Amino acid sequence: MSYHGKNILVSLSNILLLALLMQVSGARPTRWWDSTVSGDNVDAGAGLCSLAIAPRGYQCEEHQVVTKDGYILSLQRIPFGRNGSGGGTPRQPVLLQHGVLVDGMTWLLNSPEESLAFILADSGFDVWISNTRGTRFSRGHVSLNPNSRSYWDWSWDELVANDLPAIFDFVYKKSGQKLHYVGHSLGTLVALASFSEGRLVDKLKSAALLSPVAYLTHMTTPLGIIAAKAFVGEVITNWLGVAEFNPSSALVINILKAFCHKPGVDCYDLLTSFTGMNCCLNASTVELFLKYEPQPTSTKTMVHLAQTFRDGVLTKYDYVRKDLNMESYGQTTPPVYNLTNIPANLPMFLSYGGKDCLSDVRDVEQLLDDLKFHRTDKLAVQFLENFAHADFVIGVTAKQVVYPSMTSFFLNHDN
Repeated sequence: MSYHGKNILVSLSNILLLALLMQVSGARPTRWWDSTVSGDNVDAGAGLCSLAIAPRGYQCEEHQVVTKDGYILSLQRIPFGRNGSGGGTPRQPVLLQHGVLVDGMTWLLNSPEESLAFILADSGFDVWISNTRGTRFSRGHVSLNPNSRSYWDWSWDELVANDLPAIFDFVYKKSGQKLHYVGHSLGTLVALASFSEGRLVDKLKSAALLSPVAYLTHMTTPLGIIAAKAFVGEVITNWLGVAEFNPSSALVINILKAFCHKPGVDCYDLLTSFTGMNCCLNASTVELFLKYEPQPTSTKTMVHLAQTFRDGVLTKYDYVRKDLNMESYGQTTPPVYNLTNIPANLPMFLSYGGKDCLSDVRDVEQLLDDLKFHRTDKLAVQFLENFAHADFVIGVTAKQVVYPSMTSFFLNHDN
């Protein structure tokens, strides 16, 4: 067998192992293909406003933002509190940016009393919810089709360079005010990278980073480690031609189903394997998660995250070949995102958990070391021993232990 053929078989074996770990936790055993409505089956004509916001009694606006490279992003606005409360009073805009393999729906899965988007709206903020390119509500492009490889030719570098600037500009122009920002997981990574390059800061009042991800060297999630060590993404891209990484695709589901028939294989309970032992998830919320998530991203983004894990350095996408790096960056190695360049007077609130397998405590400590010269009155750090990765967004106790501190931080930096 040829060298390339062996590589393909190795990559397929790793896909099988990866799929075996892709299980989701809940009160009852559930596999994501068993949910009554999968994300792909949700009414394609329905927007996030009609699906999850207006039915809760909130006014909601659907907006579209076009990036400079032609991607059409969906953006939702909750301008007032429940049943229109607070109308007529200028409200401070806050932008919510989700993580990888999900979309803006993750901010809305709990009750209005427990979901951050609703809590902020009821607390007097003008809430905006972003949806990253390639996800269900942001699959448009001025010329490219999502079925083409060209559509998926991007990594999270493009979210830094194109998506966040376009969204910030749009919200800033609509509201006439600087923004507060809330990012989770990948939403923190793209923000930190942006700040390190001086992007967004002129339109930003403060940033809250939940489960901050900058370095991934110490992550302990089996799913992430297998994917990164196997370098599976780059093999898929190079040899199998898969530019879209879709966890709900027939390929992955069929492989997983086949494995579930093997003796002794238990195809239940992945959220723990992927994020760590979350302390505070509601079973009904997990079922809603299964209804709407996971969402696709580019395989190139998954490769980029794997590079961060393996190399221990935060850089732009590494094309591996020196000539391709030279063509893209004018140098043979990818440029580093130097987080020590983040402005020392930028107000930032960081909250991280002791049980988080993706945003490991040691990696967050490395990030904090980069911020050691940050002004102490501009940096607030919260550590929650029992929290894991998902607790910060869909945990039912975040309303008590995370969101009040974050909201107070916003109010203290509202000038």
